[in-house]
Amino acid sequence: MQRVAISTLGCKINQFESAAMTESLGKEGYRIVPFDGDADIYVINTCTVTAKTDAESRRLIRRALRSNPEARVVVTGCYAQVAPETVRDLPGVSLVVGNSEKKGIVELLRYAVPAEKVIVSDISRERTAEGLRLESFAEHTRAFLQVQNGCDAFCSYCIVPYARGRSRSVPFDEVLTGIRTFAAQGFREVVLTGIHLGAYGLDLEPQSSLLALLEAAEAEEAVPRLRVGSVEPNELTDDFIDFMARSKMVCPHLHIPLQSGDDGVLARMGRHYTADFFRERVGRIVAAIPDIFIGCDVIAGFPGETDEEFLNTVRLIDELPVAALHVFPYSRREGTVAAGMEGQVDGKVLRARGEVLRELGERKKRAFCGRFVGRQLSVLMQNRGRDGEAAGLSRNYLAVRVPGYGGEMNAEVPVSVTEVTTDGVRGITRG
Repeated sequence: MQRVAISTLGCKINQFESAAMTESLGKEGYRIVPFDGDADIYVINTCTVTAKTDAESRRLIRRALRSNPEARVVVTGCYAQVAPETVRDLPGVSLVVGNSEKKGIVELLRYAVPAEKVIVSDISRERTAEGLRLESFAEHTRAFLQVQNGCDAFCSYCIVPYARGRSRSVPFDEVLTGIRTFAAQGFREVVLTGIHLGAYGLDLEPQSSLLALLEAAEAEEAVPRLRVGSVEPNELTDDFIDFMARSKMVCPHLHIPLQSGDDGVLARMGRHYTADFFRERVGRIVAAIPDIFIGCDVIAGFPGETDEEFLNTVRLIDELPVAALHVFPYSRREGTVAAGMEGQVDGKVLRARGEVLRELGERKKRAFCGRFVGRQLSVLMQNRGRDGEAAGLSRNYLAVRVPGYGGEMNAEVPVSVTEVTTDGVRGITRG
């Protein structure tokens, strides 16, 4: 029985695909072991959004070889997709597998010969998305369901369309079947994920939409909690917001990419909205769903970003009722339009701007969490720590710790919030 260790970088899509690889390998007799231990095969499912994630992928390759210099190292994911020759030439790499090919990982490990060191197809030719079916998942309370892949936006800074291909949706009925399957396995929450989730259904025949999918899932009441991933601001229509406001299933949580709060920078990025539009949409959402958790992506130091343009971003975020920021210092990606732009921001300035935004994000999160002290949240209990505290997640995406909780895991319980912690809130259950 060969031992396989898998490490995953990047988005929830990658996490889902790693879970699918883990399950398929387990069914075929491979023994899944921790990545920091001794294995015969190491699979690294990479991300390439930034230079930092590329470096982390290379670090994991070196780490695997330190654990077992004789092991086969298989590199897949987005770094492998966009730079297969670079990855192939890294010391110790045995096999490079593209994003389309990773679903066949069992056959590749079984039959690939040394001459076939790179197995990466042209992902831009992909026109359909397959629903990856999982019978189990590493996390026992929440499951991720991939419903869409790829992106047609081609923002000037982004390598993802080249790594994931064009936008393609999992068929409507397959998604509903996936939700039902997870619910039957006892999962209390399903997270719908995609690279460009708001484009779901536009490529299907007949054409559909993310809203239609959510409405159908709500009508079935298949699972207690349904959560959506990242949705673009111009895809958050009034109908979508109104549905979320009245939904009993869809969690009050949105991740909305902002990227910049300056109109000039947004135009150079290829983002099709303005700062005023973003402000109006967020205001409309919060007016309809007052306790919603809104997280935002923001890029620090995009090429040509002046001090004033950066301050426009800071000012906008400061006034918005958002709960968290995911800050990306701009990373130059060869093959993108932005890589050739003039005015590449000095690394020291870029890092300083990133730190300003991270501190602003922390203040925003503390303020949001503080609103719930003295209030009650419905919390999905997930695990118990060695310190005696149980941990769970509220519907509006707050990490909640509960000292002395003796009840069941994978149960949704009311928790009275008593204080703000470094990563969320702490509270007590009644009775």
